[in-house]
Amino acid sequence: MKQVITTEKKPIKLWLDDIEANTFEQVKNLANLPFIFKHVAVMPDAHLGYGMPIGGVMASAEMVIPNAVGVDIGCGMCAVKTSLQSISTAHLQQVLSEIKRTVPVGFKHHQRRQDPALMPKAIGYSLKELPIVSREYKSALTQLGTLGGGNHFIEIQKGNDGYIWLMLHSGSRNIGFKVANYHNRLAINLNSREGSKIPEKWQLAFLPIASEAGQKYLSEMNFCVEFAYANRKLMMERIQAALLAVVQPVFFEPLINIAHNYAVMERHFHKDVMVHRKGATRAEVGEIGIIPGSQGTPSYIVKGKGNSESFASCAHGAGRKMGRKQAQRQLNLGREQKRLDDQGIIHSIRRTRDLDEAAGAYKNIDEVIDNQLDLVEVLVELRPLAVIKG
Repeated sequence: MKQVITTEKKPIKLWLDDIEANTFEQVKNLANLPFIFKHVAVMPDAHLGYGMPIGGVMASAEMVIPNAVGVDIGCGMCAVKTSLQSISTAHLQQVLSEIKRTVPVGFKHHQRRQDPALMPKAIGYSLKELPIVSREYKSALTQLGTLGGGNHFIEIQKGNDGYIWLMLHSGSRNIGFKVANYHNRLAINLNSREGSKIPEKWQLAFLPIASEAGQKYLSEMNFCVEFAYANRKLMMERIQAALLAVVQPVFFEPLINIAHNYAVMERHFHKDVMVHRKGATRAEVGEIGIIPGSQGTPSYIVKGKGNSESFASCAHGAGRKMGRKQAQRQLNLGREQKRLDDQGIIHSIRRTRDLDEAAGAYKNIDEVIDNQLDLVEVLVELRPLAVIKG
């Protein structure tokens, strides 16, 4: 931990030295909520979000905040270690072509609905009881196994353990977005009707956990978390198939999967509380996690240390240091391309508009890792060989 701020109603514990002023304002808003539990934890990759910063962790025994989970519910990482120790550039190009053929990226969906058997199962409730999930279910069948856009990616990497790895970052696509927005609007209306004293401009509308509205949000949120996992799992199966179509034999170790946008009831400091992780990865003792870098920088397989001060959490990635439009205006296309070309990385930086996902738009991943060595132990460093961006 780098510093503790005690000027607000609850302490703020930070795992970074420098935090942008607008991001810190959001952190202070969280620390002044009347129902916050213990303190707010801010991970080293923290940057501005809607209501709650990305890279933030907070808990409450009474309330759940849709914006403290975010619009890409269940967004997360998965990685697979292969038996390969090397792969040629020519084979990498062939594998990328095959992946692009079977995994839609950006706004693209599958032309046909995927197998409903791959969708999450409703446990303890009927899908008809979930207003947004039931409405979006058929559309979600065409989004299952699709990457999406923004900072979502597929990478083929070489680990310092000597092996080739497959990694991807994706979430719950449009169904998660619709669920998040619906319940956030519902929370805003309920808070206004009940005379909440929390300013609406804080974008931290809340729902009582024990209420029907709170339980309905949590049920739909959990479905989206499971959908995001099913989405990553299907994509990874097709990425493995793409590799096998080009190189054989290849064997794959079990999938590592971890989400970083969700709320879940956990026990901390002898109390059951709803822990909100928004752009933060759970890091219980011995738990294996993934902290990706940016395009052109290393990613890390880590093992959690269960640090109670972070609510057993760690960073979810490098974290942005520039907004998307700012990166497109300020970064030099040739310089960013050269950074990747010099490393021999097959990358996705082609035009100025791609600079929002260039390495220069992100924080230094090595500093992010160094700032949280009390939260995780690094197991494997993975360097990118080839990248597909959404």
